[in-house]
Amino acid sequence: MRLRVTAVATAVTLAVLIALALLTSRMIGPLLVRSADDELAPVLSLAVEAVAAGKSPAGGSPNIHVHVLDTAGEPADGQPAPVLSYADVRVLKASTPVLRLTDTPPTRWQGTVITAPDGSQRLVVVGTGLPGYSAAHGGAIRWLLIAAVIVAAAGALATWFAVSSALRPVQRMRLAATRLGAGKRLPLPTSHDELRALAGALNDLLARRDEAADRLRRFTGDAAHELRSPVASIRVQAEVAVRHPDPELSQEVLTEVVHESERLSALVDGLLTLARSDAGEVPPAEPVDLTAAAQAAAARCPDDGPEVVVHTPTGLCWVWAAHNEVDLVLDNLLRNACRHASSLITVTVIAGPTVTRLAIDDDGSGIPIEHRQRVFDRFYRVQDDRARSSGGTGLGLALVAEVVRRRGGTVRVSESPEGGARFLVSWRTTSVS
Repeated sequence: MRLRVTAVATAVTLAVLIALALLTSRMIGPLLVRSADDELAPVLSLAVEAVAAGKSPAGGSPNIHVHVLDTAGEPADGQPAPVLSYADVRVLKASTPVLRLTDTPPTRWQGTVITAPDGSQRLVVVGTGLPGYSAAHGGAIRWLLIAAVIVAAAGALATWFAVSSALRPVQRMRLAATRLGAGKRLPLPTSHDELRALAGALNDLLARRDEAADRLRRFTGDAAHELRSPVASIRVQAEVAVRHPDPELSQEVLTEVVHESERLSALVDGLLTLARSDAGEVPPAEPVDLTAAAQAAAARCPDDGPEVVVHTPTGLCWVWAAHNEVDLVLDNLLRNACRHASSLITVTVIAGPTVTRLAIDDDGSGIPIEHRQRVFDRFYRVQDDRARSSGGTGLGLALVAEVVRRRGGTVRVSESPEGGARFLVSWRTTSVS
């Protein structure tokens, strides 16, 4: 970065200085000519007044020549003719100055035509040499280019040290980052500038990283613990069947193995769903008829379980989600209610202009207030409950909370009018045109 910034700054500085040097060198010639014009103007004015009065003009300074010519450019004052071409005389008669660069040194002439007392037309001209005119051009451009290079080099050094000084806190921050241990954070600079903002942003990133790593460790540990239980049960049952090849016992063992395999399959499916959600894999949303989905989910409940009653509004009720997500929410909540209800489960769909709600009530033992905030955590089970003895994986409610949350909805648990638990899910209402 130092090299890039220094190179760019030096290149820009050098280009600007070279442009200024070329421009300045071109201005030296006109500056010398204007200085000569300022000296010639008063001398020409005095000479014109003298000739108009019929007098001989006074001689100029040693560096300024005064001549009186006729309109053809021939001397009319007895002096040698000045070095002027016919074209120069014509220009001077128009009161336009002439610069003769071919002379050595270059000469600047001014002139004007006046009428002498005898009625004759006279051309009064004054001129002066411009010594050093050509040398000034070459010397100026040479020294200005040298000055441009020196200034650019000085600017490069200053830029290098300035950038190095500005990046020194970044270097310290980088070294501090390489020495950070688990849970540590970068020290914040005392100055309230961009570096402090960068350090704060990096600390926020580290905090999110540590939080994600901690969640991953807990999730991995919980998953390993949950997977070990059905796998160990299947292994024990298989070992019993191998050691005691009794047909009646084998049938009982196979039944238990099937039960544990189903529990293991449900657990793996739940883990995969949560992993995809954590990775940001969200299926595309579309309008879903919550009324039809609730009725279909109620029909999938086992016949030997509690009675399921569905209350839905008249007509269709559309929510913005995915079909498999709505089915997952309904199946998990109804499965949870079936495990804990005594005899009745009520499913209610409440349509609204912006939010549509789904309420599932059971007449079971309910969920204590102190556990209601954590029942949606992964692998969390109420201590006196409700899941382990009945074959739950501890992931159903976590899946419900996750798929509802990623669609901008909410899910919460409270007490049901039937005395058990009420799960209330909210989705965004949509319409189908």
